[in-house]
Amino acid sequence: MTKPEVSVPFADLHKQYLSIKSEIDAAIVEVIASSAFIRGPYVEKFEGAFAQAIGASRCVSCANGTDALYIAMVALGVKPGDEVIVPAMSWISTSETVTQAGGRVVFCDIDAATYTLDPACLADKITDRTVGIIPVHLYGHPAEMDRIMEIADANNLWVIEDCAQAHLAEYKGRKVGTIGNAATFSFYPGKNLGAMGDAGAIVTNDGDLARRMAMFARHGGVRKGEHQIEGINSRMDDLQAAVLSVKLKHLPAWTARRQEIAAIYNGRLTGIEGMVLPETRPDCSHVWHLYVIRHERRDALARHLKAAGIQTNINYPVALPFLQAYGRFGHKPEDFPVAHRSQSRILSLPLFPEMSDEQIDRVVTAVEDFKGQPGLRRPSWQESSMDTRMWGVLGLGIRFLPGRVASYGAAITMPT
Repeated sequence: MTKPEVSVPFADLHKQYLSIKSEIDAAIVEVIASSAFIRGPYVEKFEGAFAQAIGASRCVSCANGTDALYIAMVALGVKPGDEVIVPAMSWISTSETVTQAGGRVVFCDIDAATYTLDPACLADKITDRTVGIIPVHLYGHPAEMDRIMEIADANNLWVIEDCAQAHLAEYKGRKVGTIGNAATFSFYPGKNLGAMGDAGAIVTNDGDLARRMAMFARHGGVRKGEHQIEGINSRMDDLQAAVLSVKLKHLPAWTARRQEIAAIYNGRLTGIEGMVLPETRPDCSHVWHLYVIRHERRDALARHLKAAGIQTNINYPVALPFLQAYGRFGHKPEDFPVAHRSQSRILSLPLFPEMSDEQIDRVVTAVEDFKGQPGLRRPSWQESSMDTRMWGVLGLGIRFLPGRVASYGAAITMPT
């Protein structure tokens, strides 16, 4: 049996490269010619440009987005017994780094419309051992930061914004990453701003915190040979920094194109039975790292789209509390009803800046052709609390798509 031809990939990094080939090639050649591969000027240049783009005073680069979270927590002083609250829906980096830093992860359910941490559930998770909160701006939509910061301030907690999927997203006119004590970013190739390898960064407006993070990430010293503490080796290399500096100039235009495609999807897919489209809060700017729908017959829809040559992904097929890695906590579906219900219904449709109008039309037509059963309507974000109560009475099993792999961004195979 032959595999269906892929007419619409989930992402197309090669097409992105071809669109800026001369700039990327020149940047790489310059780094090679200068032999400035590690701790060279290109990293410092990118750190300054990225901090300016986000609106933060400091940027500390590192090897990847996972390290960024770990470094930030170590610098904030997480110690054994400390509890850190994270949303129940995210990539495992958000939670595993809490454990790596020596803390105990505590999960909080998500908002039904935006999939971000639900502040209404937050207060019940705070104990005398809680030290911090890590809201995730999941899929590119900002979390409800005002309420989260209000709760954090009232309880003397730090806040790390996980911005791995939210480069240039805005909350009430402010760039995400400038609201908490620090914010972490991933530059995994499939991200809105992606390297040609792995890389990450942390931004903050706290100069002393930035110094501690940089020191820990660079073997415990900001200058080579001066080790004030024991640290780790987590560095962005200059080739990645040079590539990211080129791509950063194009990020606003790429973001606008993502928003344009999402608007087309929202307009043409509205009203399809059994499908719930993603929401954007009126005071937020969504950057659409992922366009995630919900469908009562998710698996059947995914198979239908695959047969039509359209790649999809599930982000994520198992919510964090229900992973085997956290079986020690004994969490039940009713503990996190929204996350549990979402995991068997969410499906990410292709959305990337280089999509042609023909590819967009193919996706829309294929979805329209799927004969879905009547199901959920599209809720407003105001109704998410009601949805949480409604979903709390449901206990639904975990389902997987055969051969499907979860990814924090997109499941990307780099083109050869």
